[in-house]
Formats: sequence, structure tokens, C-alpha cells
Amino acid sequence: METYGLLSLLPPVLAIGLALWTRQVFLSLAAGLWLGFVILAGGNLATGTLAAMDGIVTVFESAGNTRIILFTLIVGALIALIQRSGGVAGFVARLMAKLDRMSATAETKGQRKLVELLALGTGLLLFIESNISILTVGTLYRPVFDKLGIPREKLAYIADSGSAPSSVLLPFNAWGAYIIGLIAAQPLAANMGTPTDVFIRATLMNFYPMIVILTLVFVIVSGRDIGWMRKAEIRAKETGLLNREDAQIMMADAALDTEPKDGISFKARNMLIPLALMVVLMPVFLWITGNGNIVEGSGSKSVLYATSFAVVGAMVLYKLTGALRIRESFETVLSGMSGMVPLAILMVLAFALGSLCRELGTGLYVAETAKGFISPALVPAMIFLISCFVAFSTGTSWGTFAIMVAIAVPLAQAMEVDPVLAIAAAIGGGVFGDHCSPTSDTSIISSMATANDHIDHVRTQLPYALIGGGITTILYLILGFLSA
Repeated sequence: METYGLLSLLPPVLAIGLALWTRQVFLSLAAGLWLGFVILAGGNLATGTLAAMDGIVTVFESAGNTRIILFTLIVGALIALIQRSGGVAGFVARLMAKLDRMSATAETKGQRKLVELLALGTGLLLFIESNISILTVGTLYRPVFDKLGIPREKLAYIADSGSAPSSVLLPFNAWGAYIIGLIAAQPLAANMGTPTDVFIRATLMNFYPMIVILTLVFVIVSGRDIGWMRKAEIRAKETGLLNREDAQIMMADAALDTEPKDGISFKARNMLIPLALMVVLMPVFLWITGNGNIVEGSGSKSVLYATSFAVVGAMVLYKLTGALRIRESFETVLSGMSGMVPLAILMVLAFALGSLCRELGTGLYVAETAKGFISPALVPAMIFLISCFVAFSTGTSWGTFAIMVAIAVPLAQAMEVDPVLAIAAAIGGGVFGDHCSPTSDTSIISSMATANDHIDHVRTQLPYALIGGGITTILYLILGFLSA
């Protein structure tokens, strides 16, 4: 595949740098996109500008992209429905009553730790699909976190760090099926076993997701925060502001502040039943789309189907219980979907930039350049760091897996390094870069589900991700030198 050399790095670097500097993520992604198409047009500004517009349109040529964008809109409908029906208010009241009974004093530290651990546990249990995990944690726990005065940045960190890490460590979901498929396409030695065996062995050496989860548990239990997260905690404690004063919330008021209908009883079941239906239907649709094999199912199809049926189920439930009439539910659905339009636009821009980076050959250029100066002892650590940079630049862990697994296996075999270790490093690096990138879809959805400023989420999560990445790099260096 042709690459554009150093020029291929400019669009993602511009987009990410501008986003972190200006906090204007829409403008930053659009600027990176425009620059990339100008490069493809050989420097012709007019042609590049028109091509950038067409590049945004071509996002919808991918059925997977379109499903995720539709999923984003339907999520807004679901959130608005469970708020309008009084489900959120009922859940908050029930959980707070239980916490009050468990706490003998007015001290909220114990309550905070328990709620944060519950949020993390919920995310880990929903390993079947990362977006479902993020959505459920954000929707269930945001009002409870708000009640306890916990900043939105902390909830976004918990939702994001409990989703992809748990999904990538288990083979029985779309993540596992995808990675096993990538491994199966590589020229593995006969004595390495089946692709599933290789994936399971690689998982045992995929240190970054494990360290992320352990770090999060330590942060919750100890109450120690660092960097921008510490500033967010101080702000929430001293001013009561759950977001920065001038934060750009990744959810419009139509979806965020839907008031319960007047005169209805607040019932937690109005929230829990639709969410449970969504979670239960996810593996069902994975099984259906996989023709009876859950690990071969389509993640994008399943998440769209499950969320859509949850919305329909909620409307039926509210009609039967008298909470909302069908007409009121439809009005709420449209209002909730309209609240997600800004996020849908952001997803389109992020997908367009990721497609552009593939066309420019950004990931391949980085990987191929690094191959020239890697010694055998440094191979695992370098694969991990290169995967991180590729995922950070392109905003996609799955795209990084596709690039880096295909490079890591033959590189490791040629340099007599354990291919299983190289695969683990490539996968872990992809998740690491995805955690750090403001253009990552999981980061964007985490900001949306928790009603957070997207750049604030990236900034506050970054120090913890860097700690996990640093420890993982050291571990791969040790293993590399021991096996050299």
C-alpha cells in the first residue's frame, strides 16, 4: 500500500493537537480532515476542500459506521424515555435510600467508594460489547454520581476504563472474534495451536488492560487522584460544579435534562427493565448475526438492534403501566434523538478522519519506519508503543489491530521473538492509544454517556493511561531482554 510518508502524520497530529489546545473538538477534527484531503489533492486547496466534503459523505458508505451513528441517536431516545418515565429518579431514590441505610453517619466517603466500585463492576460484567458497557454505566450511575457530588470526569474515566479493557481480555464477544480472525490470517507455526489458543495465551501477556483495571480499583479505594482529575475533584468539592464552568457537554439539554412527566410515580423498574432488555438482547443478536456462533456475530448490528428493541420495549412498558402514552413516548424519542445530533456529527468527523488516515497510510508508515531500528530485545516494547501511536493518531483500536497484528507476527518470527508476545503487545498498545486519543469512538461515547466535556474526559484520563502504558512498556522490555 502507498503511503504519504511524514505528510501522513500531519492530519491526525493537527486534529489532536488543536483539540487538546483549544478544546474545540469539532473545529479540530474538521481542520485535520481538510488538511488531509489537501495533501491527497497534491496541495490544491480548492480540490482538497471539495474532496473533504465528499469524504464526510463517504462515511455513510460503511454500513458499520452508519449503524454506530444511528446507535448514537437511538441512545438519546432511550435516555430521554427513561428520564421522562421517572425511571432515573426512581433508581436514584432507591439506591440513595439503600446507601443511607448502610451508612451510620453523614460521611459520604464510604458511599462514594461503594457507588464507584458498583459502576466499575457493572462495566466489567458487560464485557459482551464495549459501547453497551459504557452506555449502561453512564446512564445508570450519572444521576447517582451527581447526587454524591462526584465530578463527571470521574464517571467517564470509570466507564471508559471498564469497557474496552474487559472486552479485549475475553474471547466470547465481538472483540475476541475480530482478533481471532486477524490471528487466523497470519502465517502461524503449526506448533502454536489454533488461533483461539493463540489469542488466549496472548491475553495472559496483555498487561495494559489488566493494569488499567487494577489502577482504577486503587484510585477508587484509596481516593487518590492526580493531574486534571485531582483538579476536577477539588472543583466539585469546593464549588459543587460537576463539570467545568465553560464545559462543552457532549449531550444536548433535550437528552440530558428531560423532566419526568407530572403526576407519575417514580419507579426504578422504568429504567432497569429497558436497560436489562438491551443487555440481554446483545448476546442474542450476536448469536443470530453469527448464524448460531456468538463469537462470529456482528457487533455493530447487534448493538443497534439491541438498543432499538430496548426503546420499543420501553414504550410498550410505559403504555402498559400508564407512565406514558404512545404519543408522548414518540415525542420524547424525537426530543432525545435531537439531543444527540452534535455527537452524531462528531462521530462522522472522527470516522472520516480515521478513513483518511488509512488512505494516507499513516499507520503503515509509522509501523514500517520503526521496523528499521528495532533489535530483538526491544521488539515487544516497540510494537506496544507503535500500536499506541497508531491508535492515538487514527482514533481506532480495531483499525490498529488490523495493521499491527499483520506486522507484529512476521516481524517477531523473522527476529526470533515469541509471536504470541508480539500479538499481546500489538493488542494492548491499540487499547492504550485508544484510551489516550480524543478521536476514539469509545472515548467519545464515554463523554456522551456521562454528559461530560469530551476534552476534559481525555485530559483527566490521560495521566492514568500513561501510568498503565509506562508500566506495561517496562514489563515488555523485561520480557524482551529475558527472551532475547
